[in-house]
Amino acid sequence: MSAYEHLLREAFSRVSEPGRYLAPTTLAAYTDFERASAKDLSFRFERVRLAVAMSLLQLLADLGDHDESRQVLGVLHRALGARSTSEIDTIIQKDAKLFDKFYTNLYVNEEGEQLLHLFERALDADSQPLMDDVIEEALALARELDFTASDEDEE
Repeated sequence: MSAYEHLLREAFSRVSEPGRYLAPTTLAAYTDFERASAKDLSFRFERVRLAVAMSLLQLLADLGDHDESRQVLGVLHRALGARSTSEIDTIIQKDAKLFDKFYTNLYVNEEGEQLLHLFERALDADSQPLMDDVIEEALALARELDFTASDEDEE
């Protein structure tokens, strides 16, 4: 299993219906990207970027129960179902206000800041090596996060 797939499975392991996010096409997005023709490469890369960004937002939402993270995650999930890069852009632009709200209302701890930094790097990545770095770092961080801390604070 690739680091990409490990990251997705780790990120969505705490949701009640992981299959909702881990569709076969999502799990295969990285392999599809690697096999894409030059004409289809940009779209396939965008699908990988969306899935990695979704994973990071899910980890952030699990870490601190951030409703804004879940809302942006929903937009990214809808965009992942798009059939072209322009359709992805249309979906993202339609809900751009949610991204603004996400950044405005977000208070996070150190782990949350690390996730946000990786989220920004995933959105900025413009090559396979840069995305691979984000995936590897995100997977390592996901395995170290303590999701019980917020549960303990509520008790």
